Amino acid sequence: MFSFKILKTQLCFVYLLVSVSIAATFGQKSNSGENWIPLFNKKDLNNWHIQITGHSPNENYNNTFVIDSGILKVKYDKYSEFGNSFGHIYYKSPFSYYKLIAEYRFVGSQMKGGAVWNVRNSGIMIHSQPPETLTKDQMFPVSLEVQLLGGLSDGKSRTTGNLCTPGTMIEMNNKLNEEHCINSNSNTYDGDQWVKIEIHVYGDSLIQHIVDNTVVLEYSRPRVGETGPYKNYFLSEWGKQNEGMALKEGYIALQAESHPVEFRKVELLNLKGCMNPRCKNYKPYFVKDADCECKKRP
Repeated sequence: MFSFKILKTQLCFVYLLVSVSIAATFGQKSNSGENWIPLFNKKDLNNWHIQITGHSPNENYNNTFVIDSGILKVKYDKYSEFGNSFGHIYYKSPFSYYKLIAEYRFVGSQMKGGAVWNVRNSGIMIHSQPPETLTKDQMFPVSLEVQLLGGLSDGKSRTTGNLCTPGTMIEMNNKLNEEHCINSNSNTYDGDQWVKIEIHVYGDSLIQHIVDNTVVLEYSRPRVGETGPYKNYFLSEWGKQNEGMALKEGYIALQAESHPVEFRKVELLNLKGCMNPRCKNYKPYFVKDADCECKKRP
């Protein structure tokens, strides 16, 4: 029997794919009047929660995270040695459907005591567990890490916008991918140059990493849990309690992993909101319906 429900679902999926394709092609300029939200105010760390391994919540150990000349910097000038002081700074609110744009660069030399694999290495954590649920000695949140890597100026490829999965699993091409870190198809960016990365997140249906206006990695169906060689390695207490849960939303965090890194822009476009054109808080670029400031459609 013909099902109008199935047809409607198929049409919605086609619409989402077309929207994603247009966004990936034109990036931030695809729509005028978009309400991009700067996540840091370039003055202080208000609206951010700090968690550094081995330290109390919101203890900015050795001033790891600072705002300097309008730039959010991860610095180690007050450290004598890294000592596994993995740090994350979380924005105050969770999100589910959004576009995120960040401009970052690596500078200087890695802090003494950092692992070899952490040279010019940082990340943007998305769909992260709530910061208040991290234990004091937890090194990484259960999350999806959009891994940021800088080239080593050795002529070898070192892509950025990769994916690492601490305490999580994802699917690619409708199959479970058991790799802990998955390389993107990006170029290599040597030196201290600024690099722009975009992350397009559509709940748990589709996530895209975009560098130079090109989709360099995409995946779907993220969920809590681990498989393969790292099974239960990164799964925190919160992760064990929520194992198998679909990651449809979560917190955004910037990472500190022993190499100085700077962010001059971190902006977000929320794609979840009122989709009723009759309401004053309607936006044409919303793809996920939320509360409207008016009566709902009849």
